[in-house]
Amino acid sequence: MANCLCNANYRASSSLKTFDPRAAAGAYQHGDKLHGFTVKKVVQVDDLNLTTVQLVHDKTKARYLHVARNDTNNVFSVAFRTTPMDHTGVPHILEHTVLCGSEKFPCRDPFFKMLNRSLSTFMNAWTASDYTMYPFSTQNPKDFQNLLSVYLDATFFPRLRKYDFMQEGWRLEHQNVMDPNSPIVFKGIVFNEMKGALESQDYLFSVQMQRNLLPGHTYASVSGGDPNHIPLLTWDALKQFHASHYHPSNSIFYTYGNIPIENHLKIINDEALHKFDAIETNTQVRLQARWDAPKVEKISCKPEPLAPNPAKQTTLSVSYLLNENTDAYNNLVWNILSYLLLNGPQAPFYKALIESNIGQNYSPSVGFDAGIKETVFSIGLRGISADDVDKVISLIDQTMDQIIKDGFDRDRIDSVLHLIELSLKHQTTQFGLGLAANLMPICIHDGDPVPTLQVNRMVDKFMSELNDGQMLKDIVRTQLKENKHRLVLIMSPSDSYESDMQAEEDKLLKEKTVSLSSDEKKFIYEEGQSLLERQNEVEDLSCLPSLSLSDISKEANRTEVENVITGGSFVQFSNQPTNGMTYLAMFCCTANLPDNLKPYLPLFCDVLTKVGAGNRDYREISRDIERYSGGFVAAPSVICHHSDSSKFEQGVILKSFCLNKNLMNMLSIWEDIFSEPGLDDIDRLRTLVQVMSSNLSASVVQSGHSLAMSSAASHLSAALQLQEQWNGLSQVNHIKNIAAKDDMEKLSNVLTNIAVHVLSNSDMRCAVNVNEDNRPAAEQALGGFLSTLPLNSSEIPTHTEVPEFLPQQIKTHHEFPFPVNYAAMCFPTVPYTNPDDPKLRILARLLTNKYLHKEIREKGGAYGGGARHNQQVFSFYSYRDPNSMDTVKAFDKSIEWVKTKAFTEQDVTEAKLAIFSDVDGPVAPSDRGTRVFHTGITDEMFQSYRMKLMNVTSDDIVDVAERYISSSKAAYAVSLIGPQNEITSKDSTWRKYKEE
Repeated sequence: MANCLCNANYRASSSLKTFDPRAAAGAYQHGDKLHGFTVKKVVQVDDLNLTTVQLVHDKTKARYLHVARNDTNNVFSVAFRTTPMDHTGVPHILEHTVLCGSEKFPCRDPFFKMLNRSLSTFMNAWTASDYTMYPFSTQNPKDFQNLLSVYLDATFFPRLRKYDFMQEGWRLEHQNVMDPNSPIVFKGIVFNEMKGALESQDYLFSVQMQRNLLPGHTYASVSGGDPNHIPLLTWDALKQFHASHYHPSNSIFYTYGNIPIENHLKIINDEALHKFDAIETNTQVRLQARWDAPKVEKISCKPEPLAPNPAKQTTLSVSYLLNENTDAYNNLVWNILSYLLLNGPQAPFYKALIESNIGQNYSPSVGFDAGIKETVFSIGLRGISADDVDKVISLIDQTMDQIIKDGFDRDRIDSVLHLIELSLKHQTTQFGLGLAANLMPICIHDGDPVPTLQVNRMVDKFMSELNDGQMLKDIVRTQLKENKHRLVLIMSPSDSYESDMQAEEDKLLKEKTVSLSSDEKKFIYEEGQSLLERQNEVEDLSCLPSLSLSDISKEANRTEVENVITGGSFVQFSNQPTNGMTYLAMFCCTANLPDNLKPYLPLFCDVLTKVGAGNRDYREISRDIERYSGGFVAAPSVICHHSDSSKFEQGVILKSFCLNKNLMNMLSIWEDIFSEPGLDDIDRLRTLVQVMSSNLSASVVQSGHSLAMSSAASHLSAALQLQEQWNGLSQVNHIKNIAAKDDMEKLSNVLTNIAVHVLSNSDMRCAVNVNEDNRPAAEQALGGFLSTLPLNSSEIPTHTEVPEFLPQQIKTHHEFPFPVNYAAMCFPTVPYTNPDDPKLRILARLLTNKYLHKEIREKGGAYGGGARHNQQVFSFYSYRDPNSMDTVKAFDKSIEWVKTKAFTEQDVTEAKLAIFSDVDGPVAPSDRGTRVFHTGITDEMFQSYRMKLMNVTSDDIVDVAERYISSSKAAYAVSLIGPQNEITSKDSTWRKYKEE
């Protein structure tokens, strides 16, 4: 018999600290009634220490999944199946527009406003190919309720005003909105965002692969929007799409964490769902009609300016349409099979394609994808010659035949199952959010999410059906080799690609403007003025809920660490609930590395754990890393001193983790890497260089703002100059040149020389996080490992000191053939313990919240922009920005704005809340103690810093703005990444670097 439950479970507990979320969730039964919902299914999932409760809303048939787990980082999400049938980007533009004000919260852009009135650990929204999702997470129960109200009202009761559509989507407007004689152009945030997104060859290729493989329904459309189709979307069509898709009957709710489900259900029902009735939705995705024969499609792209070999810029993939994504077991089997086929030097496709050096790297979207209704497997190469297309296809076919004949080694299969075991034990801070993202593609197509969580049950089934590997061979034969729904997609560069795209845009613009009457042109001008007026309005934000500073904990969480000398090295131990895992981090100082070798250090780190070592070749090293650990990582690191701006630490960070029982085996691998790394394997180096070059060149479009900030900051301190050399455009070009020259003998000598300087026990320190019971065994094993390492007799200073470095006032334009810009302006500041550091951090957030967001995004049409303060530098930036010099002027104007104290005490409070949401964010057991290990910042120093943040005043903010970021008083540097422009071309004060 169904029970009517209210809030008894929670009322019986005095606080969430004593509340057992799993026990409370497990007490529900099928048929129980909860605030307008009916419980349909309750399942204990011990694999992941959680309990699921599935419900349906009685009145609207909205579906609901609650995941109860003893985790304070609670998550909410509402998702809608959104199935566009054209390229106008209607679901994407709607995602933006619903966040621009609602019935209950009628201010402009409440979503971004709440970023500053909350302690959220995540707030965002995204548009996938067939659904749109609105998630947030927070550790504060009051904050959860505030954000829940805002999200519900935004998604179900948005205002969808015309001017919000114009701002976020697209509009016709004069290039200079104040000048009616300037040209009329297309503007809009999503319009510019997608111009930048489609500039990425990875994104372009992935979109076109999906469109051509599944042409029968919504996947033939570009859900994000094609810039040459976005201006075809009307305001009325946007509102109609909301009415038909953003209805509770087409929705899925998800909550996660330790807050009782009744609290959520009551708010969701009372504030939203009870106002609706059920409707018949027409958003289901039809299955793709299967082909009778494989197909070949060819597409074009722009030439890659960073390609090491201009003659090898073709990308090819072979893709197969598989099964529906709602079969959890099939998805697991395919994930295992995909890993076996592709990952690491033991994988057959890696051997056949990557090690052949025919191309640079795998093609985009390679592997198994269950993110849409019917799953896909794709394999291919990028960076090949057009003459090698048939050769690559033949290699793929031959490799498949070999797999069907020989199958996979049982050891390799066991290694993949070991990685699955590690994934179940490894704890992350955003587990609940990751779960939502992984389950939503199944839920959105009416699948049951619970079997996906029952991993051990599926692994047991897999082992029982494996049949000595015959099952996997049969899958390759029937679902790949004999699959007629196969697409060969070939993308080749065209010198006219960009001009062709611009011609399409110009044609569409002409169609919309050529016959405009004088009255219509006047209307466009007046509409632009009206939008500008609305953007400049001072808003009443009293309707929005907000936390206060009293909601911030006075004391920071502390991490107990113990420092010992083991095996001749400094080791930091932290006893943590690591769930049977050991986490190891090592820092090797590079202060004595000769300057001529330092540009090669990122490449050294990239290849170090991928070549052979000791008596193991690179395949055996890869096998043992998979078998005994969760992966090995090496990366260069620059750490500014917390108290002295002239000092910094430079080195290599090495990390790995394993099950406690495998610690000795994991350390044995590191011992071989330190003692005898196989850096003389010329063929292996050639392969790894090509892959790294490919990855770096593809990153520029996605990380342009970071690269611009790094470029500017490199002129302000010695530490950040080195950081740019290792992680900036300098490194991208350095690796491109190494790949182009292909002198692997010389490279081998350079890397071997680096190893002599870096891989030693001299001035090396370690950090180990492990559960208390395993601490003695871990200390003994680590001591034995450290005592075997080579010693470097040279004196190595702990920190590099460059007191003579003088900041340079430099403006740099890195000219790339992009349709959008990335701008940055940077000022040198002070170290962490300086009393001005927290003031500058609050200043950066205040400028972002109250000035730059409005000027750069809302008015300027950039996808993003703001300010930040870290690493002793104050930085302004913009992202996917249609403007360049206007944005730099906005940076300057923001400084003058803050000096006039044109902000309120509430604005300062909001800036503090936003900063504390980051400062006090959750930390996983594996990462506790990381701050003091890497930077030397103790818990006491951190607590002092938090108190300084809390005590920042309005006068403090104006003071540091005047002293540190005034261009008339301080040295500063500006950097642009983007297309050529007339101003920098004619101004001799700008340094220009043309990337072609």
